[in-house]
Amino acid sequence: MKLLIPGPVEVRDEILQVMSEQLISHRSIEASNIQINIEKNMKKIWNTENDILLSTSSGTGLMEAAIKSCTLKKAAVFSVGGFGDKWYELAIANGIDTDIYRAEAGEPTTKEVLKEALDKGIYDVITITHNETSTGVQNNLEELSEVYKNYNVIVLVDTVSSAGGAHIDVDKNGIDIAITSTQKCLGLPPGMAFCTLSERARNRAEQVPNRGGYLDILNLYKFMKASHQYPSTPNVSLMRATEAQLDYIVNVEGVENRINRHQTMAKMVRDWAKDHGGIFANEEYLSDTLTTIKIKDESVFKILSEEMKNRGCILGSGYGNLATVNFRLAHMADRSVDEMQEVLDMLSEIWNEKIK
Repeated sequence: MKLLIPGPVEVRDEILQVMSEQLISHRSIEASNIQINIEKNMKKIWNTENDILLSTSSGTGLMEAAIKSCTLKKAAVFSVGGFGDKWYELAIANGIDTDIYRAEAGEPTTKEVLKEALDKGIYDVITITHNETSTGVQNNLEELSEVYKNYNVIVLVDTVSSAGGAHIDVDKNGIDIAITSTQKCLGLPPGMAFCTLSERARNRAEQVPNRGGYLDILNLYKFMKASHQYPSTPNVSLMRATEAQLDYIVNVEGVENRINRHQTMAKMVRDWAKDHGGIFANEEYLSDTLTTIKIKDESVFKILSEEMKNRGCILGSGYGNLATVNFRLAHMADRSVDEMQEVLDMLSEIWNEKIK
């Protein structure tokens, strides 16, 4: 089945074969070398010289680790959808004093809202969602950085559904911790996450008591620096697969070529959407990795979903309370432009026969 949902994604056969190889010791030189290679190539994907940490968790695990390890006083969460809200839920669950600033569904975080919040002078951490899969919004980090760089705040950014599929410049945009996971644009099975770590974030974490245990950012950092290994037993099979896939992304396809392919597919899907229901999100802030397409009611998605499943494809429904107003079509990871065109041709056929 073609997975057209916003993660998990289909994984190349070569990578699945790597995952089936016999295990190695997680305390071996070989394991350290694998992690070193992962760190090296993730730096290229994120355009950063900051340290790279690994976590055997989903991206949510590192989101929790980051906000818990870096908030000394109070955090501000800037949400553009369900996964932005998750930052807030994680903070509250950990007893962190936090405010949330929600954008209207389909709209981005604006410079004006960010500045108004930071002018209060009460926050030492902010969280931003780069790419929101519930609404199809992709925030403009360069725009927002023009504001937050003027304040003494640690900047945490969720790039879970964009790293490896959209351009992200961690260092230029002053991001202290950027987070992603394996199962989206990187084209890997779920089960592992990565983040950048700036010196500023590390220094802040050293001031924060009760950072937790398993998800203590400093603990991850100390093990990485000492041995390029993970504090507990990691998913060694997925580490090997990640090493192989990142080598493919960086040295075979090329990071810029991969981003350009995602942008080409995004334009194709947007053009289709404009002729079939319309685009849900603000068209000045559209995701490069998935598109939310308007529907008049849930019956439209039911028809599309059932018919596409019969053709070997799984569509993504609208997320949460948006299920009645849109459906989601992912164009990420190793999907080819030709494959995306085949998907759109099938959708057009179904739309013209059963919905139009």
